[in-house]
Amino acid sequence: MWNYFRDIGLGIVTVLTSMGVAWRHLFTRSVTLQYPTEKWTMPERSRMRLFNKIEDCIGCGQCARACPTDCITIQTEKRGKDEPEVFASDGTQIKLRTYVFDIDMALCCYCSLCTFPCPTHCLVMTPEYEYSVYDKLDHIYRFAKEKPLSGKAQKPHSEKTESHGQ
Repeated sequence: MWNYFRDIGLGIVTVLTSMGVAWRHLFTRSVTLQYPTEKWTMPERSRMRLFNKIEDCIGCGQCARACPTDCITIQTEKRGKDEPEVFASDGTQIKLRTYVFDIDMALCCYCSLCTFPCPTHCLVMTPEYEYSVYDKLDHIYRFAKEKPLSGKAQKPHSEKTESHGQ
């Protein structure tokens, strides 16, 4: 009989405690973010979407080697001897023509390991965090602008020749 009354008392204390918590929060200011009109301010070193300034890329492939998920595909070939010399914005000579530089953000784990070995600092993580799409193939970003000089099916000097998701 004693346990019966003890359980009733415990139930009343529990209900009063939860009502006290609800009463306290009834008068506090709301912290709900109205997302489409208001957006979170992200921390300074947040890791979001990858971007490559292809004009400064020397085609060394260090980013592709550092990537743990192999989401970066890069293919290069040597520039012709008769072509004018091309330099990156930091003064590094670009000796290779980068004709494929693809990043599959669907495979990316946002670790930022690929940005550190880049000698010209052309591969960076941007602060953009809203990039949802309906088709998974839309997460493949193609940065290369140049075409290969050799029209062969076998491309010379390629870092990674497999294509992800295609």
